[in-house]
Amino acid sequence: MEVVLPDSETFRITTEVLSVDALTDTITRLRLHRPQDYDYHAGQYINLYNPQGVGRNYSLASMPILDPFLELHVKLIPHGLISTWVHKDIKVGQEVTIGPAIGTNFYVGDKKDQPIILIGTSTGLAPLYGIVRDALHHGHSGEIKLYHGSGTNAGIYLMQELQQLDENHSNFEYYPCVSKESPRCGAQAGRALDLALQHNKKLSGWRAFICGDPDVVKATSKALFLAGISLQEIYLDPFLPSKPV
Repeated sequence: MEVVLPDSETFRITTEVLSVDALTDTITRLRLHRPQDYDYHAGQYINLYNPQGVGRNYSLASMPILDPFLELHVKLIPHGLISTWVHKDIKVGQEVTIGPAIGTNFYVGDKKDQPIILIGTSTGLAPLYGIVRDALHHGHSGEIKLYHGSGTNAGIYLMQELQQLDENHSNFEYYPCVSKESPRCGAQAGRALDLALQHNKKLSGWRAFICGDPDVVKATSKALFLAGISLQEIYLDPFLPSKPV
């Protein structure tokens, strides 16, 4: 018997780039062809490898029931090995290598009436976007509140899509939050965590999904625990910093 890591050579898969779109000046939406029999949950993450075989983890914003593709949101990191390649060199039709979907940060549907709070910064929105759509598609009846934080207005993206979900579903509320500039286009002033705690005084019995910067994820997890959410109901996806070239 041989034991191997999930992202080892044995589990790598080749697929095709379907589209490359700029969501902001620093965030690119990458859509890949979903290989046959490729199973995943919205909110999990995959390894994306460049032609030199260097890989980085990116969360899935797509959901398997509705989307025929795999969607990643890639933030440009100065001198980042993968993000620079995605933003400057990757092309539609190009073949790329990915690994299997990994992680426990996804909607389960075991408690459809349980309120859910989701807090993310920057591209931490990617898995939360998939989780929200997954929950709504499966008829989740409890409250769902999404707080997406950015220091600047330029870091808020997918606003139109999320506002549309807010309008179409009475149990879903979307809050874009800008902390270092005067907010525009319906965003609110302040940090996502601070606004979430201001809006929701009693969080006992809630489930939480937290994604983004590791330090923010850690602080947010602690704050939500102190606000009454059980540790067993807090799901985390901290984005580890990439290595520079």
